[in-house]
Amino acid sequence: MSRPPRRYSYRAWHGGADPLEPPVDLRSALDAIGREVMEGASPRSALEELLRTGTRETSGLDELTRCLWQRRSELQRRHNLDGTLNEVRRLLDRAVSQERQALSTERSEDARFREMQMDALPPDTAGAVSELSQYDWRSQDARETFEEIRNLLGSEILEQRLQGMKQALEQTTPEYVERVRRMLDDLNDLLAAHARGDDTREQFERFMAEHGDFFPEQPRNVDELIDALAARSAAAQRMLNSMSEQQRAELAQLSQQAFGDPRIGQALQRMDAQLRGLRPGENWSGRARFRGDEPLGLGEATAAMAELGELDRLAEQLGQSYPGARLEDIDLEALERQLGPQAVVDAQRLSEIERQLRQHGMLERASDGSLRLTPRAMRRLGETALRSVISSLRSRRGERDTDRAGAAGEPTGTTRPWEFGDSEPWDSGRTVRNAVLRRAAEGPSSPMLDIADLEVAETEQRSRAAVALCVDTSWSMVQDGRWVPMKRTALALHHLVATRYRSDALRLVTFGRYASTVDVGELAALEGTWEQGTNLHHALLLAGRHLRRNPDAQPVVLVVTDGEPTAHLEPDGEAVFQYPPTPRTLSATLSEVDSLSRLGASLSVFMLGDDPRLEAFVDIVARRGGGRVVAPTPDGLGAAVVGDYLRSKRRR
Repeated sequence: MSRPPRRYSYRAWHGGADPLEPPVDLRSALDAIGREVMEGASPRSALEELLRTGTRETSGLDELTRCLWQRRSELQRRHNLDGTLNEVRRLLDRAVSQERQALSTERSEDARFREMQMDALPPDTAGAVSELSQYDWRSQDARETFEEIRNLLGSEILEQRLQGMKQALEQTTPEYVERVRRMLDDLNDLLAAHARGDDTREQFERFMAEHGDFFPEQPRNVDELIDALAARSAAAQRMLNSMSEQQRAELAQLSQQAFGDPRIGQALQRMDAQLRGLRPGENWSGRARFRGDEPLGLGEATAAMAELGELDRLAEQLGQSYPGARLEDIDLEALERQLGPQAVVDAQRLSEIERQLRQHGMLERASDGSLRLTPRAMRRLGETALRSVISSLRSRRGERDTDRAGAAGEPTGTTRPWEFGDSEPWDSGRTVRNAVLRRAAEGPSSPMLDIADLEVAETEQRSRAAVALCVDTSWSMVQDGRWVPMKRTALALHHLVATRYRSDALRLVTFGRYASTVDVGELAALEGTWEQGTNLHHALLLAGRHLRRNPDAQPVVLVVTDGEPTAHLEPDGEAVFQYPPTPRTLSATLSEVDSLSRLGASLSVFMLGDDPRLEAFVDIVARRGGGRVVAPTPDGLGAAVVGDYLRSKRRR
């Protein structure tokens, strides 16, 4: 039996991020974080900066927040809150005009008295409506118009608290109004019971069975019901707060005329008071300024205030400035309502970047709770820095050739017969070839493989180097824009040694008032601080200690500095600072240069800046230490240092 053909349907994707999109680019994200870290930011703040600014493909939190504030501003500039009051005034004027027209056809004294009543109405809308609430209208049209005022007020104040009530009350009947009043009484009883703690599930279910059509949110329990009501009631209160004192007074008086039954207004006031006590955390005191030309009714104004509240909450979530903030806190449904589906995709991508940086081991939590870059992340930053450096070098090769073939290194492409003691890898192709030719000459009775058949691949010998990179961390490096190039240089050299010359021993030494040895992660995260002193003497002491611990290695010392030495160590370990440098400081520093020269060290100084005193000092260092001086620009520092390191290895 043949299977029926499968049918497929295609439609737009509405599930957030497109599942067919390529994964987020963690490399560019990590590079951005690395730049911030090397400029002195903590990994936590660098991650926050990335999330704020976004990437080339994804809008950041700042851009999403800007769009929210723009929408908020447009909403306030477009509307005003006079809609209901203006409509009541219009209906009131029409009712009075209709009544006057009817009275003008009568010749009785009663008609003249009623005209006087029309003339003596209070000037304010609420006072006039209240005055006419007991008036016996002669005009049927005027009576119906005045009834429109009552129904409008009733539907508007109900729409303030219960969304959708205005549409439900378009055909108002006394029976429906009575049902609304009964619902409000039952609701207040339920809220009071909940406040006392003696409400039951059965009471809530009975209430929803009878009045559930008033609540399109379909709450599942009394807490969800209170949440929905309190959010709407708080928005209504913020709308009132945004009105003038005169407008609030008029609305308070007019609300008593809702449906011609003051009990409904009283029930709503009681409900508002109970909700305020049950949900004090809602924003009951906020306000907003509406300055547009489009009037809003009470229900529409309350919806606008609720929308402003949603915009404010989204802005707070996107700001991530509260304790324990996470991108998962963002209400994606609300974000889509306000800014559309693309904003949701951007927010999800940012959250995915943060999640994958942790999941892929780029960020980890330190013992003190702070974030830090993992060794894997540091390798990635070093790779990027080295790639940038290599691209600026004329040659990408860093090998050094010797006459001897050693036991380690890159294959030379040649082979030789195996000798006892050789540890080079076998060349399997040449070995099998030798065995086949031998058996062809000696016959099939000869062994399949003989020691004489073995050939090994010759490799370049790798001479080991001990490298000390001494970098100046005095404040002038930060002040003159040399801080980040210095860090990138250290990262590039560290990555080159760790991946290409693993047998070399690299030590990073920082020197300001004092010198210290650091690992690459500490150097990358090092913050610039105000510190006087350039203690090259101490740095060379630590460099010499590193060289002496590796006596079998080629000694290489690289110094990056932008100032002459202004500090040295005394025998008791205290640093002495003096500017201009004293002869004692210069003598102590040059003494260490001589000590390194006796160790056979290759000493190179990378001079940043054009200070004449620094130029004179490094010239002396070059003569005393047999080294060289390079004066690169900050952007060319990495290429100069790495190139000098490779040059020293080729020379060796």
